[in-house]
Amino acid sequence: MPTLRAVECLVAVLDAGSITEAAAALHMSQPALSHQLAALEREIGAPLLERLPRGVRPTTVGRAVEADAREALAAANRMVGAGRAAARGEVGRIRLACAESLTVSLLAPVLRAWRRRAPDIEVLVAEATSADALAQSIESGRADLAVGPQPTRWTGASALIGLEEIVAVLPTDHPLSHHDRLSFDDLRDQPIVHYHRDNGLSGWLDTEAARHGVTLTPIMRTRQAATATQLAAAGLGIALVPTTALATAVPADLKHLDPRLTRELVCLLGAPSDPLVRRFTSDLTARGVPVHPPIRVKLS
Repeated sequence: MPTLRAVECLVAVLDAGSITEAAAALHMSQPALSHQLAALEREIGAPLLERLPRGVRPTTVGRAVEADAREALAAANRMVGAGRAAARGEVGRIRLACAESLTVSLLAPVLRAWRRRAPDIEVLVAEATSADALAQSIESGRADLAVGPQPTRWTGASALIGLEEIVAVLPTDHPLSHHDRLSFDDLRDQPIVHYHRDNGLSGWLDTEAARHGVTLTPIMRTRQAATATQLAAAGLGIALVPTTALATAVPADLKHLDPRLTRELVCLLGAPSDPLVRRFTSDLTARGVPVHPPIRVKLS
């Protein structure tokens, strides 16, 4: 297989019509360039150049391979250019995995900015319902970057985005609505709109309640935090919902928990040295976690 350097030497000679001038253009010695040409002619099995008293010209074989040689060189230049653009974070593809409750509130604003600033970057997004599923997407090579709560086991690189608060959502006529805040003890024996066991919030909330000596009483389960909010507003029970999942106006009361319940949101980095991963992580951490739910509700 001929080397790209040998092809470059052939094209330079064809352009210059002279080995001496081609060597100067490539910043090579004449013997080095002649060695590259000789290797290429041995690979092809025929002379590519005819030596003249003053300069050279292509043989019939040389003319036959000229177009392909130029295309090969152009393709190599395009490859280098594309690689450099990707290294600058201008083009390429990044695969994101994101917790379902964060796609709209946290990820979408960053994606919108990226779309305006770097339209040639392809972004693929897959959603997951648990932090451990996000970690698995990185470990299996299905994603380059994952956004969500801290998984139970993770030894790779990560970056902290910020703290996400969990609040209680309850109907406006609920007996506990007059409380400024709700403790886990207030939730004892209350019907809870809980989460499907596949959703990482389910086990985590049960663990937090147990730390306060309380066992939550699920009246129903759903996979989506947004759905839990709507069901609680409809009077079916109390839901414990991340503020990042409160994306639409709901006729309900929101209550801080006492003590406040928060969890870390992080970026899990599959390829920390990748320029797109670094750049996207930087944008996410710079934006941070939205401080307030983007809805107009009573928040005591």
